[in-house]
Parts: sequence; C-alpha cells; structure tokens
Amino acid sequence: MKFFILNQRYFVMTGVVVLALASVILATAVDVWFWVPAVIFGLLVLVGIHDLYQNKHSILRNYPISAHIRFILESFRPEIRQYLLESDQDEIPFSRQARGLVYQRAKGVEDKRPFGTIEEVYKSGYSWITHSVAPKHITDTDFRVRVGGPHCKQPYDCSLYNISAMSFGALSGNAILALNKGAKKGGFAHDTGEGSISRYHREGGGDLIYQVASGYFGARNEDGSFSEEKFAITAADPQVKMIEVKLSQGAKPGHGGMLPSAKITAEIAEARGIPMGQDCVSPAAHSVFSTPIGLMEFIGRLRDLSGGKPVGFKLCIGHRREFMSIIKAMLKTGITPDFIVVDGKEGGTGAAPVEFANRVGMPMQEGLTFVHNALRGAGVRDQIKIGAAGKIVSAFDIARTLALGADWCNAARGFMFALGCIQAQSCHTNCCPVGIATQDKIRQRALDPGDKSERVARFHKNTMHALAEITGAAGLTDPRNFMPYHFMVRQKDNEFVDGNEAYPYLPEGFLLQDTELPELHEWHSRWERASAETFDPKEIPFGPYKRAQAIAGEKAAQ
Repeated sequence: MKFFILNQRYFVMTGVVVLALASVILATAVDVWFWVPAVIFGLLVLVGIHDLYQNKHSILRNYPISAHIRFILESFRPEIRQYLLESDQDEIPFSRQARGLVYQRAKGVEDKRPFGTIEEVYKSGYSWITHSVAPKHITDTDFRVRVGGPHCKQPYDCSLYNISAMSFGALSGNAILALNKGAKKGGFAHDTGEGSISRYHREGGGDLIYQVASGYFGARNEDGSFSEEKFAITAADPQVKMIEVKLSQGAKPGHGGMLPSAKITAEIAEARGIPMGQDCVSPAAHSVFSTPIGLMEFIGRLRDLSGGKPVGFKLCIGHRREFMSIIKAMLKTGITPDFIVVDGKEGGTGAAPVEFANRVGMPMQEGLTFVHNALRGAGVRDQIKIGAAGKIVSAFDIARTLALGADWCNAARGFMFALGCIQAQSCHTNCCPVGIATQDKIRQRALDPGDKSERVARFHKNTMHALAEITGAAGLTDPRNFMPYHFMVRQKDNEFVDGNEAYPYLPEGFLLQDTELPELHEWHSRWERASAETFDPKEIPFGPYKRAQAIAGEKAAQ
C-alpha cells in the first residue's frame, strides 16, 4: 500500500499505457475502430515519456501527462477570472463596470442602470460631484480648448477628450485605421505614439499629434540621430496639428524599448524610417539634449521647423525637482512649451516589466496636481496648456481631471475598449484575440475598420454628451470651469473633505517670491535645489530629522 501511495503521481501515466495496450489488443482481435483510441492513447504515452526525460519542468517529470492540466488551466486563467469570478468593481486593471460603460456608449445602446449605485459610498477614496439646485442645460457638446502659447503661429482647437499615444506596430494597421477614422468623424485628435505616422494614419485623415520620442522615428538619420530635414517634412503634413516630445510614459517611465527584427514588417519599417532585418531600439533617454535648457531649446527648434505648430512634451512625474528644473529652464531661456501632457503610472498600453508597471512613476492625480501647482508657482501656468492621461474613460473621470488642473484629457485603453478590446492582456504576445494589438494578418482581419471607427466616434460623442450633463448638474455651462471645490473626497470611512483641501490650487507666483511660505517649505526647498543647467541634484536633500532642525533654526532666528 505504501508503494502505491508514494507512486500515485504515476497513476495517470500507468493508466494511459494500459489503455493504449488494451486498445491495440481490441483493435487486432475485435474491431479495427479500436485503432482510434489506440492512436490517441499511444500519443499520450509518447507525451508521458517526453515528460519523464525533459528537464525544463520538474512538475512534468513528477506528474507525467497529468501535469499538463495545470498549464492548460493557467493559459486561460485570466478569461475564467474575467468572465466568471470578477465582480463589477474589481479593477484588474479596468473594472467590468468601466468596460461595460465604454462598450455601451461605443455601440450606442442603453447605458443607464437601475436600482442605485454599486459603489461603496462610505468607503475611503470615494468621491462625488456637488450638484446645484439651479442646473444648466447644455446643447453644444463640442467642447474644445485652444492650444498654442505666445510663440505658436498655428494654434489648435483641441477636443477635451482625445486618443492617447499608441504606436503602429504595437497596434495593428486595422486598429490604427479605425481609431483615426473615428477621430476624423468625431472631430478629435489621435496621438501617433512613438512609432511615427503610418499609411493607416494617413488613410484615416484624422487630426494627428505627432510624437517625437528617443528613437526619433519619422525624423531620424540612418544612425538613429535626429534629422531636422526629415522632421520638417513630417511635421509639415496638414494632418499633424501638434508635436509631442516624449520624455517618459506611464507604463514604463525611465525604460527604453526594443522591437526585435523578426517583428518588423515592411510597413513598420516604412513608418519609422528604419531598415529591415535589424532590431529597432528606443533608448531610455534622448540624444539631442541632456539638460533642462537643452530640452527647451529643442522644443524651440521643433516649433520653428514645424512652421509654428504647438509643441509640448509628455512625461510621467518622477523626481519632482527635475520638473522644477525644466520650469527654471523656461524662465531662463524664455522658451515655454505650448502644452505638457502628464501621464499617470496607471497608464498601460505599452508592455512593461512588472516592477516598472507596479512601482515606478507617480499616479496621474498626484502628478497632475503637482505639475499644475508648480507652473502656477512659477507664474507660467497661463502660457501652457496641460493634458492628462491615466484610466480616464467616463465623463466623471474627465470632469475630475479638469478640476485638478488639466485643460484636456487623453485615453488609450478607453478607445481600445471602443474598438472591441476584451482586456485579454495579451497585447505583447502578438496573439490579440480581437485583432487590435497584433501584426498577425489573419487576426487583424477580425477587426473591421469601418464598423469600429463608428464605435470610436460614437463613444467620444456619447461621453461628451454625458460630460455636458454632469457639467450642467453642477450648475456650470462649460466643463473647463470645474474646480476642486465641485468635488468631495472621502479620506476615511467616516470623514470627507472638500476637493480644495484634498487637491488645493497653490498661490500664483509663490515660488518666485522672496518671502518663503512656511506651510510650503518643501516646495521652496525643492525649488532651491532645482537647476536650469542640469537634471542632477545640487545636494542631497535633508532627511526628516535635519529638516526639522533647519526649520527650528529658522524660527529661532526670526
């Protein structure tokens, strides 16, 4: 008995061998149809023998044949969880409720729900809009903001909701075409991502935000360096409305990328301006500049080369001092970007190492609040528009983001849902089940650009309509008038605060004043350590104990 207990892991293998032998005997003695199970069980025996002698998976050696059940179940675990186990509010990374809202608005079907909210309204983190007893009715939902600072010659009237950066290469040609056609129909902008402008962008005819990243795709020399001549040609395209320099992205801030040569098709090579047969490298850092002043000078050059189109940059906030160094470079050079896009670390269309996806970068709400207040503190907020991205799929998401300081919002995954994304999380495998994030021609055929472009445009239209409704409910006539005090935030299970307390607007020009505001000591300290000449710190900042000593010394001196 002990022998059988110790070797029960081989019972399946033994049973398969017995069934194979029995099938062979029955096939020769009784009926030839028994050769069918004989072949099946024979193949399983071969699998079991392979399992016993392979050395990659210990579990297969100990449990030949039967251990494959583990790998089969693991392969569709996300689908089982998503369809059978996940609740409407489980955010992994988007809740079923959020996805369902996008699907409904993209299809133009009923998006109302009965029987009250399923949100836990008394739970920490819950927030809500304060409504007015004198609501407004808004008929024009084509909400726009003009982007273009004092040095811009071709300002752009940007929709308050646009498609965030997703490259051709990461997305299929049909997906890019559907997104861009949808942007054309709906009158909003489509960010190209770092993969430059493809034939699918051009065929769609929609407004483009041309992203210039560290690989300088669409504007590079053969050695990968930046080409002013090629950039000027690309930027002159009438479809290009704005130029965005990517410093970092929320999915993997501070991390470069590499597209293996095996995945580079002729169309990708054409769009990016790279050779076939070579790995395509996107460095972590830019080669054109390495200092804050260098960044501002590069932005000035791009604006001149583009004929005065709006030029800005995108980043996920990391070291806050470095962003203040950029602001100091603005003040020193007199060059200001026309816009800044704040990407939250919750961004995620780009595949990233788990450590980067989970633990690197600042979430959007905190990053946006910091950027907005830093620009206010330096007295340049009125010259620069701010875009924001990070899990923004509903009208409430847009309204809250505008209240925190953004002038417009971008979304990537929201528009992917509008295309039919089912959140399979297989974007990096080239096996996207709905033909969005793949270069497989057969899988791409599943996505009809005509039908899906209608969904993209419809999702945008219905979301803007919902934004108008909650704007009117707050007693406002334009969503750009949302302020933090229009929101309440529950910080503890039994306490809530006004949005002004949770996300305050700091005083205009406070960083430039001679007198330091004691309650903003950390802002002043960080500002003092920032330099327009370098991203490197001047000194190591005080720890909590030394900082307390310094503050006590200043008070004693007063």
